[in-house]
Amino acid sequence: MGQPQVVATATMMCSFGVAPSVLNVLPINRVTVEGRPAANIMDHQPILNIPPFGVCSSLANPTVAAATAAALGVLTPMPCIPVTTAPWMPGAPTTLVANQPALTASSQCLCAWGGVIAIQMPGSMRTLVS
Repeated sequence: MGQPQVVATATMMCSFGVAPSVLNVLPINRVTVEGRPAANIMDHQPILNIPPFGVCSSLANPTVAAATAAALGVLTPMPCIPVTTAPWMPGAPTTLVANQPALTASSQCLCAWGGVIAIQMPGSMRTLVS
């Protein structure tokens, strides 16, 4: 069975973040779903598509590691700056948006600091893709 199509205004969360964030999908794909720009797996650019998630608590993040070391080992979260270098996975195997697999509610994106970014609310309610 299909998964819900992810569109602009979808909410997402990082496993090391403290606050949800809203996916920003630029209208360059020229595909809309339920009145909003449809996302594909290439909508993974830090800040442009994936805004920060409040603060980061991953010790793999150099700023968190430095602040934690300065606090004598007490975990000290620092501002989140996502570092996503690879596309969302998996995308829809048979549905393309601008010649790339469509982004579905089950897709995840990895941050270089070890976080897993997952879709919480896809933004579309009635449109399923497969």
